[in-house]
Amino acid sequence: MALLLWLESQLSFCWSNISVLGVFLTVFTLLLDFMKRRKKWSRYPPGPVSLPFLGTMLRVDFHNPHHSFSQFHKKYGNIYSLQNCWDNVVVLNGYKTVKEALVHRSEDFADRPYFPIYEHMGYGSKSEGVVFARYGHVWKELRKFSLSTLRNFGMGKKSLEERVVEEAGFLCSAINSAEGRPFNIHSLVFNAVCNVICTTVYGERFDYGDETFKKLLHLFKKSLEDEIGFLPQLLNVVPILLRIPGVPQKVFQGQKAFMDFIDVLIKKHMETWNPAHVRDLTDAFLQEMKKGKAAEENGFSYNNLRLVTADLFSAGSETTSTTLRWAFLYMLLHPEIQRKVQAEIDKVIGRERPPTMQDQANMPYTNAVIHEVQRYGDIVPAGLPHKTYRDTELQGFFIPKGTTIITNLSSVLKDETVWEKPNEFYPEHFLDANGQFVKREAFLPFSAGRRVCLGEQLARMELFIFFTTLLQKFSFVLPEDQPKPREDGLYALISYPHPYLMRAVPR
Repeated sequence: MALLLWLESQLSFCWSNISVLGVFLTVFTLLLDFMKRRKKWSRYPPGPVSLPFLGTMLRVDFHNPHHSFSQFHKKYGNIYSLQNCWDNVVVLNGYKTVKEALVHRSEDFADRPYFPIYEHMGYGSKSEGVVFARYGHVWKELRKFSLSTLRNFGMGKKSLEERVVEEAGFLCSAINSAEGRPFNIHSLVFNAVCNVICTTVYGERFDYGDETFKKLLHLFKKSLEDEIGFLPQLLNVVPILLRIPGVPQKVFQGQKAFMDFIDVLIKKHMETWNPAHVRDLTDAFLQEMKKGKAAEENGFSYNNLRLVTADLFSAGSETTSTTLRWAFLYMLLHPEIQRKVQAEIDKVIGRERPPTMQDQANMPYTNAVIHEVQRYGDIVPAGLPHKTYRDTELQGFFIPKGTTIITNLSSVLKDETVWEKPNEFYPEHFLDANGQFVKREAFLPFSAGRRVCLGEQLARMELFIFFTTLLQKFSFVLPEDQPKPREDGLYALISYPHPYLMRAVPR
């Protein structure tokens, strides 16, 4: 009996100690979390209440983050702060705020955050690739190389324009094959735009039915889908979870498969490489790699070859093809605007001669419509995240070095202080009283500053030539039995239109 009483007292003592230890660990963990989230800076931007461990992540709809940013904008103003677990995030809203940050303080906001979820693709914590690379010497060298090589292979010159005109012809032939039946223009436009970047980066175009081409496009779309939702955001800010065996492979299957396929394309390319004959950007990069250690220190390694080509493929295809899908949706919804564009095409170009970039200066209304598609379509509503390169101040707020910066481009393109009808499709935003085209300062669909979109010039060329060529050859109408398409978008890093069908009537 005495033994039982003694055992009972010992168990009670142990449970008491465990309870005390549990309370201590809980308090210690909460205190540690509070210290990590505590803002020790005065004049730091305000924001919603931060919860233990998760911060404000539960307050953001990561399937439509720009909608959440818009709500916070109304409550906290043009500059406010969020907290992704222990990562500090500041969101910039409105034209004046974003311009001051990206243009007037361009180097302060020129860095990129480190994305642990991209490690399995080859993106490390150093300057790798050209889109997600950290700001520094290697990024500058790779961006300069990419821009100069794209120019050498025709960006802004006649040779690339001829490629776009040729591809527009292939696209028209594919649309003709529908013979007036309802069809979804999504895959056809995506194929055409991807072919332009493929000829520049990999030196060849593909037939739309080519199995290799279809696999490349399928894997690319899957890789984009991997990044949507709460889980990828959580893995980014709690990267230790990525060390759990099988997690990256399970969550990011599409990304891994896409990069594996890029490796296959490059290795096939290397087998036919001739240093005396540079065919494309991949060949030019291989030439730089052969220059030895100095070139490697400037970022010219095999890993950067695969990342730069993947970056250019991604940046040069999805946004442009999505913009064209929005463009034809708006033509279906606004047939009177479509007719005015076609009247201008007939007047300036006619029905037979292919459009060229020289025609753009004489087509103010068409140019205004294309710009309004980009503004109202709001293709990349939250932009790509930046990071402060040094401590800085913006409109009286202090933002420390290493803070993740979200430039809410949607708040710029639909800024009520700038645009007359921000929430309507209104091409007159880009026309003066005499009907002449006017470029608006708040038109920032490609972002601005040191991280402005690498392929902006190519995208402008593709949008004008593809759009005018298709409206020169066809009138686009809704099928009789189809309800009116939706104007709201589906978000997956960029904003897509909901699937819709249309008919192409030859003119």
